[in-house]
Amino acid sequence: MGPYATAAQIYAGGLIFARLAALVMLIPGIGDTVVPARVRMAFAFLMTLMLLPVVAPVVPPVPGNVSDMAFAVIGQILIGLMIGGVLRMFMAALAVAGEVVSIQTTLSFAQTAAPGIAQNSTTLGTFLSLIGTVLIVTTDLHHLFLAGIVKSYSLFPFGRPVPVADAGELAVRTMADAFKMGIQLSAPVAVFALIFNVATGLVGRVMPQFQVFFVASPLIVLLGLSIFALSLGLVGMVWVNGYRDLLAVFGG
Repeated sequence: MGPYATAAQIYAGGLIFARLAALVMLIPGIGDTVVPARVRMAFAFLMTLMLLPVVAPVVPPVPGNVSDMAFAVIGQILIGLMIGGVLRMFMAALAVAGEVVSIQTTLSFAQTAAPGIAQNSTTLGTFLSLIGTVLIVTTDLHHLFLAGIVKSYSLFPFGRPVPVADAGELAVRTMADAFKMGIQLSAPVAVFALIFNVATGLVGRVMPQFQVFFVASPLIVLLGLSIFALSLGLVGMVWVNGYRDLLAVFGG
């Protein structure tokens, strides 16, 4: 055997790298925009070298024409984008929770650059997104990412059509679950804000000369953030359990 890779090995490595590169560009943590693209590509390349001996036996033979090869590579890219996109969508639960808490505590105008998304987000939304990334690493959920990458070759083997309809249904369901969880995570602050606003409205009706705005605004910020801080541990635990269930769908 010569010192150079064969055409079959190069083709197998290219297919594996196409899926991993698309996936790594989107998964939380490694796929955040603050991580340089070269670092993400290097990580995908190293993962390709590690998975090549395991996955290469199930890679189909090299196609006889360029069009079939291009379709195979595009299919692997779509599968990687599908998996990474679904995993990224669930991060929206923390963003929704942060947005709701910010609105209820009158802090929605405080904008901060969020590292995981392109546009600015509310300060509390950015804070929760950073906590989500930290929880992924500290609870070893990133290990489940790697396990899910390996299992993806069993769920979506080479040569099969890309399940576009199933992917769309999973994406819609994941986004709906993320929005529902975001509302649930922000429920303590939302309930407090509702009760507080009703109480201040009644005070304003009973005492029309009372300066409700100047008294209520500092109180709702202070008490709302206090309730948010007290519920932060529960928010993290519920979100991590939900993310672990999502990873189980991909075999993680």
